[in-house]
Amino acid sequence: MTQFLGTHTNRLDAKGRVSIPAPFRAALRSEESGPVRLVLRPSHKHPCIEGWPESVFQALAKPLDALDLFSDAHDEMAVSLYAGAYPVDSDKEGRIVLPEGMAEFADLSEQVVFMGLGRIFQIWEPKAAERRRAEARERARSRGLTLPGGSGA
Repeated sequence: MTQFLGTHTNRLDAKGRVSIPAPFRAALRSEESGPVRLVLRPSHKHPCIEGWPESVFQALAKPLDALDLFSDAHDEMAVSLYAGAYPVDSDKEGRIVLPEGMAEFADLSEQVVFMGLGRIFQIWEPKAAERRRAEARERARSRGLTLPGGSGA
């Protein structure tokens, strides 16, 4: 299973291209054969872009099939998942082009931060990424959050 780990800073060029961090490219290559294919979408919770391996995004959408195609629940979830999602392929240097409007959504300029979240990753504006990491650590600590099953050791 693909694991995106760590926090990496890369440069966004004037054409909207950014290099996927090498450890993330390696994780994607183990998941996919051929060019690295991702689904990018604006997060519905945070001012960032989410990067999903295509297979993980397809699995995310599976439960949607259980909803009545014409129900409000299906319609709202389908819009949330698909309307802003764009499949992208990396070039031979491991760069992707951010779809139009995504950089603005996440307030990205020259430097961007890739944050690994296990199965997916996020692309953030650097100061917003640091605030998010600090807030998440504090919330987890103050709420005493742990993973099911204990330490896992």
